[in-house]
Amino acid sequence: MTQATQPVANRIAIAFDFDETLVPDSFDGLLNYLGYDVAQFREERYEPLKHQGWDGIAARFHLLAEASQQRPAGQKITKETLTQFGQQHQPFPGVTEMFEQLTQQAQAIVPDIEVEFYLITSGFVEVARNSAIAPYFKAMWGCEFHYTPAGEIQCLKRSVTHSEKTRYLNYLSKGMDNHSQDDLLFVYQDVPEEQLHVPFSQVIYVGDGTSDLPCFELLKQAGGIALGVYEQGTAADWNQEYQVSQSQRVINLAPADYSEGAELMQSLTLAVESISKKVALLQLSQGE
Repeated sequence: MTQATQPVANRIAIAFDFDETLVPDSFDGLLNYLGYDVAQFREERYEPLKHQGWDGIAARFHLLAEASQQRPAGQKITKETLTQFGQQHQPFPGVTEMFEQLTQQAQAIVPDIEVEFYLITSGFVEVARNSAIAPYFKAMWGCEFHYTPAGEIQCLKRSVTHSEKTRYLNYLSKGMDNHSQDDLLFVYQDVPEEQLHVPFSQVIYVGDGTSDLPCFELLKQAGGIALGVYEQGTAADWNQEYQVSQSQRVINLAPADYSEGAELMQSLTLAVESISKKVALLQLSQGE
C-alpha cells in the first residue's frame, strides 16, 4: 500500500524576489544614499543606455562603476559602501516578523515540517546579504560586482537574468548542499520525485513584476504557488504594464505589506497552510 502513495517531502520552500518585493528599489535607494538626484540620474544616465539597447542589469552595474570612478578619493563606491547601505535599507512593513509567523503556521499543522526561505534577485545581492533580514534565508542568489584590490566596484561579475531565476528554483528543488551553483548538469537533470529536496508543488514564489514572470510560469505549470506584489496604488497598472499571459498569472496580487492581517500576509498564510495540509495527508498515507 505504501508504495502506491506519493513520496513525502517534509518541507516547504518560500522564495522571494528582493527589490520592490521585500524592500523598496535598491538601485534608487543606493543612488539616494550616495547623494545623487535619483530622477536626474535615471533620466540623464540610465535611460540613454536603455535607448541604446543596453540590458537593464548591465546598465545599472556599469553606471555605478562609472560613477565611482568619477567620485573623489575617499568617496568611491566600495564593497563596504554596499554593506553599509544594506544594513540601513529597511524592508516593507511586517517582513521581519513574517518568517517566524509562517514557520509557526506550518508547524501548527505538521510539527516536524521544515520551512526554508530563499532569495532570488536580479538586483544587488551584496545589499541583500547585509540587510536585517539576511539571517532568515537559507540561500541568496543575485547579481554581483567584481571589486578592485582596494575594494572599489569595477564591473558586473555575475548576472542573474529574468529567465535565469528559474535555474535557481530548480537548484533549491533538487537540493544544494553538496553541489556548486554552477553545476548546470545537476540543476537541469531529471531527478525522481522521491529524491527531490522539495518538489515544485511545495514551493511558493513571491515577486513584483517582469523579472519574476518566468518563475510564475514555471510554478503554475508544476503545481506550485505564485504570488504577485505591487506598490500601494498601482494594482490597476500591473497586468497592463507587464503584459501578463495566462500561463504567467499569479494566484493572488496584493500590496507589498506583510503586516499581520494584510492581504499579502493572508495569502502567504493560506498558501503555507494548504501545502502543510497536503504534507500531513501524505504523512498519514505512509503511516508517519
